[in-house]
Parts: sequence; C-alpha cells; structure tokens
Amino acid sequence: MANGNTNKDVEETSDATKSRELSRGSAGSESDLDFAGAEREYEGGKSNERLHGEGVAYFQGGSVYKGMFSEGLMHGRGEYTWEDGVKYQGEFVSNTPMGRGVYTWLDGSSYQGQVHAAVRHGVGSHKCADSSVVYRGQWHHGKRHGKGIIYYNQDATSWYEGEWVNNNRQGWGVRRYPSGNVYEGVWQNNSRHGDGTMRWLNLGQEYSGTWQDGAPHGEGTYTWFLRRIHGTQYPQRNEYQGEFCRGKRHGLGTFYYASGALYRGEWRNDKKHGQGKFIFKNGRVFEGEFVDDHMAEFPSFHLDDSKSPNLSGIRTCTPLGKHANCEPLMLGADMALDIDSLLEKFPKSRRETELKQLEFVVLRHIGELRSIYSLYSSLGRGHSPDNTFLLSRLQLWRLLKDCHIHHHGTTLVQIDRLISADDLPSDEIHSPFSSVLPRKLLSALVTIAHHAYHEDQQTSHNILAMCFSKMMKENILPNAKNVKGHLFSNVVHAVVAGNYIERCWVIYRDLSMVSSALRTDHTVTCRHLVWMFKDLGLFDSNLTTRRLLEIMTAEELDAGSRSHCNLDQEITFLEFFEVLLGCSQVSSQPAVCSSLEVIGSSPEEGASESLLLSQSLLTQSMGKFSHIQQVSTPEDMKGVNLQTAVHIQSQTAETTTHLSSSESGELSSQRDSVLQATPTSYSPRLTSNADVTGCRSGQQNGDEGKMLRVESTEAQDGEPDVWIRRCHRFFSRLFPVYDHERSRRRHMEEERLRHAVQKHAAVAKAREQARLREQWEAEEEERRQKEAEKEEAAAERVDGNEDEVIGSPSEVSTSSVTVAAAAKQASRSRKKQPAKKAGKRA
Repeated sequence: MANGNTNKDVEETSDATKSRELSRGSAGSESDLDFAGAEREYEGGKSNERLHGEGVAYFQGGSVYKGMFSEGLMHGRGEYTWEDGVKYQGEFVSNTPMGRGVYTWLDGSSYQGQVHAAVRHGVGSHKCADSSVVYRGQWHHGKRHGKGIIYYNQDATSWYEGEWVNNNRQGWGVRRYPSGNVYEGVWQNNSRHGDGTMRWLNLGQEYSGTWQDGAPHGEGTYTWFLRRIHGTQYPQRNEYQGEFCRGKRHGLGTFYYASGALYRGEWRNDKKHGQGKFIFKNGRVFEGEFVDDHMAEFPSFHLDDSKSPNLSGIRTCTPLGKHANCEPLMLGADMALDIDSLLEKFPKSRRETELKQLEFVVLRHIGELRSIYSLYSSLGRGHSPDNTFLLSRLQLWRLLKDCHIHHHGTTLVQIDRLISADDLPSDEIHSPFSSVLPRKLLSALVTIAHHAYHEDQQTSHNILAMCFSKMMKENILPNAKNVKGHLFSNVVHAVVAGNYIERCWVIYRDLSMVSSALRTDHTVTCRHLVWMFKDLGLFDSNLTTRRLLEIMTAEELDAGSRSHCNLDQEITFLEFFEVLLGCSQVSSQPAVCSSLEVIGSSPEEGASESLLLSQSLLTQSMGKFSHIQQVSTPEDMKGVNLQTAVHIQSQTAETTTHLSSSESGELSSQRDSVLQATPTSYSPRLTSNADVTGCRSGQQNGDEGKMLRVESTEAQDGEPDVWIRRCHRFFSRLFPVYDHERSRRRHMEEERLRHAVQKHAAVAKAREQARLREQWEAEEEERRQKEAEKEEAAAERVDGNEDEVIGSPSEVSTSSVTVAAAAKQASRSRKKQPAKKAGKRA
C-alpha cells in the first residue's frame, strides 16, 4: 500500500514517550504521602490542648504544613511540603488531601484539579515542564481515565482528544499528529483498533474502516486523492473498497481507478491475485485469472494504482455491442456507456448505429450532466480534500424524484431493479450507501429513458437517442438542481437528519424482512409503514392516518389523490426516511414518555439517557453545521438561521454540566451496540395501541403542559431551531419505542421457539408411547396364539389316546367319559381366557 506509514505511524513513538513522561512526572509523589509522623514543632492556635485553627507544623523528616487545623488534625485549606520538595496546596480532610488542590514538583510539573485520598481523582489538568505535555480531563486513582485531551507540544499541533483507560488511549478519540495527519475512531491500548478514519494530508490519502493493532484490517475503503491533471475538469481519485489484512489489500475488493477503469475480484498482499474482472477505461472487459498483479493471459501488462492500460488494439473478452472496429469512444473515460443488455434488444446490424447516435446526444449534454452529478453527489456531505464525491444511491433517488421519473408509472424500487446488474445481491441493489460512478449514472439514465419512452416513438431507428433526448428535454433539464424533499432541500436539514440515517436504515431493513416475504429482494411497502406507525403508537391528534398518507404521496403526480395511497406500493429508503422527517414536523407527542415508560427504566435513568442522546446528536449536528457555514456560499446558506449553532451549543453546555463521564460512556456503548445489532424480522400487529396509549394516559396533563412550553419556546426560535427541535423530539421517541418493541418481539420469538420445541418433544414422546403400546399388544397376541396352538395340540393328543385305550368296556367307558370331560374343560378354559385378558387390558 502506497501510504508510506500505514502499518505504524512513526509519530506514535513520540506519543508513547511523552505519555510515559506525563505519568513519570509525579511517580511516587502521590501514593507515597506519609502524614503519620508526629510533629516536631508547632506554631499556632490550640483548643483543649489540641491543634486548632491556623498554624504551622514541622514534622520529623523535614516535611512542613501551613494551614488550618481542627481538633489536632490538618483540616481545611493548607499547604504541605515534603522533604523532597514536592508541594501540595489545597483542601485537607482529616490529615488527607481531599477536594481541590494543586501539586507542584521540583522539575516544574504541576497538577491542578480534584484530589481524593491524596491522589489525582476527578477532573484536573497536569502539565509537564520539560516536554510541554499538557493533559486536561478526568483522572481515576492517579491515572488518566475517562474523557480528556492531551497536547504533546507547545504549539498544540499534536494532540489527542477522547477516552482514556489507565493512562492509555482506549475508546473513541481523535488524534492529530504534528504532520497534520488526523485519525478519528476507536483506540485500544494506545493503538488504532476498531472502526476509524485516518487522513494523510501530505500524501493525499484516506482510509475509513476497521483497524487492528494500528493497521487497516477487515472491511474498509482506501482513497488516493490525485491532483488535477491536464485535460480533466475535476481532481481525480483512486479508491479501493474491500477487505484488508494487516495493512494490505487482501481478500475480495473493488478498485475504482481515476481513469474510469475498475477491477473487482481477489487480492493478495496489495496485488490482484486470483479470479477477477477488469473493466478498462474504454469499456472493454477482461474476466479471468490474475497472478501477481498481472492478467494471466497478458503477463507483460502491469496494472498499477494510478494508470490503466488502453488495450484497444487487443482482442480481449469484449461484450456484445461495443465497437467491433475498436474505434475510440467519443465520451470521456468516466462517461463510457455500459448498456450491453439494452443493445441486445436491437438487431446486430443496428446496434453500432444506435450506440453512435446515442453518444452524439449525450455529448451535447455532457457538461450539464457532469454539473448535475457534482451537485447531487455533494448533498449532505461534509468536507473533502478535493471537494469531489461519489454519488450514492440515496442521492440518485433524490435526483430521479426531482426529475419526476417516477411519474411514468415506474416506482423507484422498480428502477433499481431495472438499472442494476442481475448478479448483484438484494442488499446492494437497494442500499442507500452504495456508490454510483458517473458512467453508471449515464448508463442508468439511458436505460430509464428507453423504458419510459420507447413505446411513444413512431420510428424504428435511433430509438435510444430519441428516448434519451426526450427525457433530457422533458425531465432532467427543467427539473434537475431544484432539490425537493425533507432531506436535501435545506443545508441544516441534511446535516441534522444525517445523525438518524443509520438507525432508520436498521428499521427499514427490519420492516423489509416481512414486506418482502413473497419477493426476491427486500423492500418496504406503504402498508407496512402504516402498520409500524400504528403498532408503535406514533399517531396522535395531529399525526393521523390521513395526514401520514398525505405525506407519503406529497410528490405524486395527481395532487387531488394525495389522501389516497396504494398501500402495496414498494418504497425505497429515501421515501421511507423522508416520510419520517415529514412526520417529525407534524407529530405533537413529546419524547419523554418513550424514554421513561416504554423502556421500563426509572425516571432518573430515562431522563439521563434522553439528555445524553440529545447532547450527542445536537453536538454532532452543530459541529457539521458550523463547518458548512465556513465552506458554503451565501447562496447556499440563504434562509438559514446562523444563530442556531450558538443557541444549541449553549443548551448543550448546560446539559453537559449535569452528566457524568460514566453515563456518557454507557450511552455510547449502548448506541454502538444498537447500530451493530443484526435487525430481526418484523411482523405486523406486534402490539396493541393500548400498550403505548397507556403510557401516554398517565402523563396526559403533564405532556400538555410540556407541549405548551415547547410551542412557546418554538415561537421564539427561528425556523432551523424549530425544525431541529421537532426532529430530535420525534426520533428520540421513535428509537427507544422501536428498540423496546424489537426486544419484545425477540423475546416472543424465543418463547415461540421454546413452546415449539416442547410441543415437538411431547408429540415425539406420545408417538413413542403409542409405538411401545402397539408392540406390547402384538407380543401379547403372539403369546396367546402360541398358547392356543399348544392347547389344540394337547387336545389332539388326548383324542388319539382314546383310540388306543385297551380294557374292559366299563374301563373304556370310564376313560372315555373322563377324557371327554377333560376336553370340554379345556375348551371352556380357552374361551374364558381371552375375555379375562381383554378385561385386564381395559
């Protein structure tokens, strides 16, 4: 990887050294305090033969105390100087430094802040004299622990601000190095470890993703920013998105070249190795095996990080519809059309003419299309080193809606399926965060134009050119750059709403698991959105079902039917999120009920979490807001209240004074766990309205009073303040209620599975008992048959013996009578035996 110092930044060495110096500045001075020695001499007041009042005590060994005494103990403000010259000035409680105080060491180092049991504990500031290291923040038993900021040099150009654990950078923090490089993300044991973003300003590089032991490891995005070169309109960039292993591209990944080329496939040790697909800047495609960064079929070509070869004269695996005679494209490399599947609908003899005529039309509008791409790709974004961005699918949806593409009988979800490749997974097709390159946007517009207008064309020639020209004339040119909707139409709205996008995307995916039960991909329908509002109790006197339908159909073609909606219509995440933003400005429900009652926590815990979440979101919003004020033009900021930042920052400062660091850390960890949680499936009718209505009924009178106060406050604030306040109030109610409902659903699902397992076990046990009973009956029947056969055999032997008997007639007669009687008795026994056994079985 060509970043010079990715694996280990050389500046980390100086950080570790200066951190040890900061810890060593008072090593032993705090923990070795000894106040047990009896005083050798005392000057001052006494009471009842005890030291009392102000005085000076000289201890054995040379330590001196000057200050207040109480009943023989150092108690109150005073100054204690050890024999080695270390001095403490501050508060004492029963011979122990306790409260606020100042430590001073002989080398000039000092500490000022809270002290507990003679050690630094609480909030304080430590300064090292020799190394100019200054730390301000929280301490725990003499160590940096909690939130704090440390400056490593006198010019304050090297610093770290964030979380600490036992003198180590651990948790979320921002590190600025003397060179100007900046890392913002998670730390562990003084190393970059977890999710974070590193910017190398001098090298013009940036990495955003997961880290392990100070090196990129896992999923991430690495960007190389290139200076503007001759013949280009904008600065260019190389970008890799995929897997990393110990700082190197390793695994599956996609490399976007600045020239417009693209590689998607396997990597090993920063080189293309394995199966992959390379799309050259002229649109040609090679798909096959790569070995050591070379194509296996053409080992003489090397594809580096900034250039891609122009192999127009070599016959690679060229898709149908491209120039058979290898003529160069008229469009730029970043605007090369990729419409092979569309060209296959035309006869082979017409494909080249259709493509060429289409390129002529695109070439006439190429400047306007680049300007549109630049505008929409920057919506809701912060600062970029080269002030350029890649268009996201969320911004693409906004462009299509602004141009009224969805008024042609095709929804945005259907457009997603139309312009996406067949081999893409559903999550990538409908993901708002996937990137759309300029040539992909142009190809998508051509495909959409053909789908919308091909039936209106009277001629059979130049269909693609005529359809695209008509869409440019009727849809794009008149409507593009006129941004509408609740998300991107206002700079402040986009900044504030950006704090809620990730959580809302989790909810959208959760809903889509049920909405798409009978579909091949996961999308949400209007019906499931209405169900969500009803199940979570989000409706109120202002936000009714009719009002919700009006918000959902606000951008439909027929304004007269906005209160009527096709509930089975699929909606994208942009439409889903803008409905939530629109409802936030209508809803009159306070956020207190959801944080106190629905979650089931105590009022103190609920209020603390609500305040912490408010502080976090508002602080993030205003940080971005202040940056936008610096980089935006006066035209962009038209209608924006510039007092918003000051107003919210003052409220945030007041809130912060009442919060402890432990509460902030707990809330951050809870919020991170929610964002990383895998969404569960959503089922309609999860709860009754009584669950939430009961929550509101107990606080109805209090809520009305709060709403009156809120409305009074909003009347005094400007429009951005009101929008932010209402938006925060709505989402701070939605997220806790939804999390509680998801937890309840998960518990119900576990109970259902448990009952299913128990039922299955009971059925299996019953079947086993029935099988054993049938087996026993079969064995009994077999035994009875054997006994009957034995008796019949015995009777036959008796009958045979009668014929062989020799004797007198009287004897024969007697024997015959005896045998006949025995046979009759045996016959009666056989008849009675089954009846007895049947009675026993009954």
